[in-house]
Amino acid sequence: YMQRFSDWMSEGDPNDPRVAERQAQLKNTDAINVQFTSGTTGTPKGATLTHRNILNNGYFIGEAMNLTEEDILCIPVPLYHCFGMVLGNLAILTHGGCIVYPNDGFEPLSVLQAVEEEKCTGLHGVPTMFIAMLDHPDFGKFDLSTLRTGIMAGSSCPIEVMRRVIDEMHMSEVTIAYGMTETSPVSCQTNKHTPLEKQVSTVGLVQPALEVKIVDTETGETVPLGEKGELLTRGYSVMKGYWGDRFKTRASIQDNWMHTGDLATMDEDGYVKVVGRSKDMVIRGGENIYPVEIENYLYRHPKIRDVQIVGIPDAKYGEVLAAWIIPKEPDCLSEEEVKEFCRNNIAHYKIPTHYRFVEEYPMTITGKIQKYKIVEMMKDELGL
Repeated sequence: YMQRFSDWMSEGDPNDPRVAERQAQLKNTDAINVQFTSGTTGTPKGATLTHRNILNNGYFIGEAMNLTEEDILCIPVPLYHCFGMVLGNLAILTHGGCIVYPNDGFEPLSVLQAVEEEKCTGLHGVPTMFIAMLDHPDFGKFDLSTLRTGIMAGSSCPIEVMRRVIDEMHMSEVTIAYGMTETSPVSCQTNKHTPLEKQVSTVGLVQPALEVKIVDTETGETVPLGEKGELLTRGYSVMKGYWGDRFKTRASIQDNWMHTGDLATMDEDGYVKVVGRSKDMVIRGGENIYPVEIENYLYRHPKIRDVQIVGIPDAKYGEVLAAWIIPKEPDCLSEEEVKEFCRNNIAHYKIPTHYRFVEEYPMTITGKIQKYKIVEMMKDELGL
C-alpha cells in the first residue's frame, strides 16, 4: 500500500493508528535514504544512510551553527543531495527554526531577493554559488544585514571568497563544513569560536561523537601532527554501505573506518586542513603537486573569477598542470599575465603549462566541478 505524503498530511489525523504501527516497526539503524554521490570523480554510487546517520549529523551541524528557533535558513542547494537534506533541512528542523526555499533551482538573484524579503539569518551554498551572488551586477542593491551564519561546503573554498562572504554578506559566523555523502555527510566543521585565520584555511574540528585519523597512504599507519596523509572517519555517521555493491563497500570501509580519498593534515589544536584528493594529486617530474594550493594562489588575481587546476599527461614530465580560468570580464586576461603573476611567487614546477579561458566548467547537477571531464577535454584537444 503506497500513499503520497502530501495526501496523508492533508487528512490531518494525528491519531491515525498507522503512525504508531509504522513507528513500532522502525529501528534507528534502518536505511532511510539511498543518497547518490555527486559523481565528481566518475560514476555516482548509492550510499545507504540510516535514520541514526542523518538525524544525528543534522543536529550536530545545527549545533556548530548555533541555530535556535529564531533562525531563518535560506536553502538554495538541492534537497536530493546531502547538502540540502542534512546540512539544510535536518540542521534547522532539529532546532525548530524556519526554512526558506528561494527557487526550484539555483539562480543568484532569487536567492538575494529571498534573503532580503524573508530576513534570513543563514544561507547555504557551494563556493561557485557565493561567487555568482557576490559578482551579480545587482548585489549591492540588497540588504543582507540579517545574515549571521550559513555553510560553505561541497568543494574547497577559496580564501578570498570566504573573506568577501564575511565582509560583504555580513556572514560573520559562516562555517565551513567538510565531509562526504558516505559519512552522512559532515565529519569536520568550523564554528563561531574558530579563529579567523583557521576559519579561512581549515575545515575546522572533528564533529562530536566522531573520530578522524590521518594515515600514511602506503602503510596505513597514523602520521604525526602536521604531516600529510589520507583522512579516515569512524563513528555513527558512517554509511551502511553502497547499495547493492558489497565489493566497493569492502574497499571503502575497513575496521569501521571510512576511507575518504582526501589528503589532509591536522595541527596541534586539532584543526584539519584538506590539501587535495589523492586522485587529484599531480606528479610532475617526480614532484607531488596538489591543485588546490595553486587554485588558492590564483584566486588572488584581481581579474580571475574562478580557476580549476588539473593534471594532464606529458611525454617529458609524466604530467603537467593545466589551468581553466573564468575571467571576471571576457577577454580581460592573457596567459602571459597569469604566468607573470606566478613567476617568483610560487615554485616554477607549480606554474601551469596549459591555459584555457572559459565561461563555465563541466558540473554535476549539484554544482560541483567535474575535474575528470576537464582532463578528458584537454586530452582530446591536445591529441593525447
